[in-house]
Amino acid sequence: MNPIIPTDPEQTAIYSPRLGKFMQDANLTPDFPTAASTVHAMWERKTGQRVDGVISIDPVALSYILAATGPVQLSDPGLLRLANLGLPTELRGDNVVKTLLSDVYAKIEEPSLQDAYFAGVAQEIFSTLSKGQSDGKNLIKGITRGVEERRVLMWSSSSDEQATLGKYQVSGSIAGSSVSPAQFGVYFNDGTGAKMDYYTKRTVQLIKECPRDGYEETTVRVTSTNTAPADAATSLPPYVTGDGVFGVPPGSVQTNIVAYGPAQAHVETAKLDGQKTDFAPYFHGNRPVGVLAIRLAPGESRTVDFTFGKIVQHTEPNVVVTPTVQDVKDVTLPIESVACG
Repeated sequence: MNPIIPTDPEQTAIYSPRLGKFMQDANLTPDFPTAASTVHAMWERKTGQRVDGVISIDPVALSYILAATGPVQLSDPGLLRLANLGLPTELRGDNVVKTLLSDVYAKIEEPSLQDAYFAGVAQEIFSTLSKGQSDGKNLIKGITRGVEERRVLMWSSSSDEQATLGKYQVSGSIAGSSVSPAQFGVYFNDGTGAKMDYYTKRTVQLIKECPRDGYEETTVRVTSTNTAPADAATSLPPYVTGDGVFGVPPGSVQTNIVAYGPAQAHVETAKLDGQKTDFAPYFHGNRPVGVLAIRLAPGESRTVDFTFGKIVQHTEPNVVVTPTVQDVKDVTLPIESVACG
């Protein structure tokens, strides 16, 4: 599987050559400059058009924008025909996330029609935005919240502009001046080959262990729960469950958990539900990376611990997590310190 777009060998080792082969896989990496520049190159090769930059806005950030614009009434006849399958004809801040991340896949079985719905909705929403009739103060507030929660990311094809963006977290970079010295990262990649991640709820917590040999140690604890109904295998559409096509039983969800430590540290061990387990260790941009796949049946919870050692940054750690449908404050738990003695 040779990539269409050349990719960084370190990231290819972690995320496979699919990173540069399929546009939908370009964001397997959490490094947005890599994902954005790859998409940029793919778009130019496919269409001959060279765009000035790439902006990522997730559906939750879109809900913040809709809170400022007010409801968007769908008017396109094609969209209204698709909406007749059971989707809303009015998109609001309180229904757009469920509509775009769940209901579309449950109500529209044909992928090409799903794509048409997404494209049409995007056009209608940004048409509303371009009219300038939204509440400017609330719009800025909503976009700012999206940036703070890493739901809005930006990349520029201009090296000078990108150098400026790279100083801020809106760049979505995993290295450089926008990354704090003792920053950890926890990122989630779907392994189900379907749309089951919508039903997965998670918490992430840093646990400061007792120092060893003069170095700091920190454990990254990730607890995941599959909240899908017990009968998800039959009550949810095959397109949502994956229907077992990629080896995951219908109703179950499989996730690749990717944990990054601070630069120059080492990922020492991984545990699954308290028991040591094998994991895949890597390095990306001088940062240690641990990867472990978990599978959850409906109602099942599992906990993964990655322990990082030889941490030389004696500063308060922080953690960056892939934003999901959950409120950020519900995902990232307060740091815990283990008493030494």
